[in-house]
Amino acid sequence: MNCIIQQEDTIIALSTASGQGAIALIRLSGKEAIAIVNYFFRTKNLTLCNSHTAHFGTLIDENKEIIDEVIITLFKAPRSFTKEDIVEISCHGSYFIIRRIIQVMIRKGARMAKPGEFTQRAFLNGQLDLTQAEAVGDLIAARSATAHKAAMHQLQGQLSKKIQELKKKIIHFAAMLELELDFAEENVQFVKKNELKKLVENILATIQPMLESFTYANAIKHGIPIVLAGKPNAGKSTLLNALLQEERAIVSEIPGTTRDAIEEDLIIEGIHIKLIDTAGIHNTQDVIENMGIKKTYSKIKQAALILYIFDTSTTSFKALENTLKPIQTYNIPILCIGNKIDKIIPEKIKIWQKKCNNILISASKLQNIDELKKAIIKAIKTEKVQKMDNFITNERHYESLLKSKTAMEGILQGIQNELSNDLLVLDIRTVLEYLGEIIGEVTTDDLLGHIFSKFCIGK
Repeated sequence: MNCIIQQEDTIIALSTASGQGAIALIRLSGKEAIAIVNYFFRTKNLTLCNSHTAHFGTLIDENKEIIDEVIITLFKAPRSFTKEDIVEISCHGSYFIIRRIIQVMIRKGARMAKPGEFTQRAFLNGQLDLTQAEAVGDLIAARSATAHKAAMHQLQGQLSKKIQELKKKIIHFAAMLELELDFAEENVQFVKKNELKKLVENILATIQPMLESFTYANAIKHGIPIVLAGKPNAGKSTLLNALLQEERAIVSEIPGTTRDAIEEDLIIEGIHIKLIDTAGIHNTQDVIENMGIKKTYSKIKQAALILYIFDTSTTSFKALENTLKPIQTYNIPILCIGNKIDKIIPEKIKIWQKKCNNILISASKLQNIDELKKAIIKAIKTEKVQKMDNFITNERHYESLLKSKTAMEGILQGIQNELSNDLLVLDIRTVLEYLGEIIGEVTTDDLLGHIFSKFCIGK
C-alpha cells in the first residue's frame, strides 16, 4: 500500500462510532478546515475566534436550509492533535444529519479521511512518534484495565524514552570510534574497548527482559488464552457458563455434547481472558468427536493456562494422574479443578483436599467460583508484567528489538575478535537503525500504510 499523505488536503470523517446515537462528532483537519466549516456556520465568523473555544449555532447547506443545531470546537495549528487546524462538529446522531454535513463539507473542498489519517498526520507533523501513534489504536481497542495500562504507558512515551536513552548511549560511542578513524595516523584512542563492551552488555541486559515480556504482554493485549479441558461430562461447559454468568454453552448429561471449541471473552480483575471450551478428551470411534478432540489438543498447544476439569464423584486420584500425563508434556501451566463436589460426601471432599492441591468447585451450584477466579489470576502471573517499567505488546517493536539484540551480540563478537573500528561502527549503525525503526525515525510508506490502515476512519 502506497501511503503518501497529501497534507495540503483538508480531511473529514465521523470520529464517533457509526450508528444512531444522541450525539455524533465529525472532525476536519487541514489548512482549509476552519474556512470550510465557517461557510456553513451562520452564528459567528469562526475565522476570527480563538483556538480551543466552542461555539453553539446553526449549520446550513448551500441552499440556506438548516441541517442541524451544532457545537463547533476549534483547535488552531499548531495546538491540535494533528498540529493542523482542526474543527470538531458535535451534531445530533442521526445518520441522515451526519451524511448531509459530511457531503456539504466535501462539496466545499474537504475529502474523506483514510483509515488512521488523523493520527498519521500527527506522526508526520511531529506531534507523536510512531510508538505513541500506534498506542492511540491500542487505547481505542483496549478491552481490559491491563490493556489500557499498556496502551497509556506507550502513549505517554515511556517506551520511546527508553529507546532514546539507549540510542544516546550508543551514538556517543559511535562518534568516538569515528573520531578515532579521523586520527588513525596519530594513533589516538578515544574509546576503550572494554568500556564499549560493558555498554553493549548493559544494553543487552535492558533489552532482554523487554523481549521476554512480549509473549505474555501481547497475550494480555489481545486476551490470555485459557483452555477448559477434561473428559466428557466433567462439567467444562457448565464451568464456562458459570464463569461467564450466562448460558453460553449447551449443558447436558449426555457425554460428548461439546464437539467444537467455543471461545468467549472474560474480564477478571481487569485482565482480558479468552476462555476456550473444548471437546471432551477420551477414546472414541465417532469421526466427528475425534475431529473435536484433535481441535482440543490444537487449542491446548496455544494456551497460556489449562483448566483441567474432572468429576470428583467418579474420578480416582490415580486415574487423574494418568489422564494428566499426556497434557503435562506440553509444559503449559495446569490448574486441576475438581468439579461436582455437591454430589459427594464431605469426607470425600476432605480426602481430595488432603491428597492434592486441586481447586474443588461445583460449577452448577456456583460454589467456589470466586476462589477459582483468584487462582486463575495468580496462575497467569499478571503481576510480572504489571510491575515492569518497559514491556512490549507490539510485534513490530519485538522484531526490531530482536534485530537490535542480534546486531549488538555481533558487536561483542567483533570486540572479542579485535575487529577494526570501521567495522564496529558499521555494526553500531545497524543497531541505531533498528532502534530507530521502533520510534519511527526510519520508516517507509508501506510500513506507515500497514500501521495506520488498522485504525478506524475518524482517528
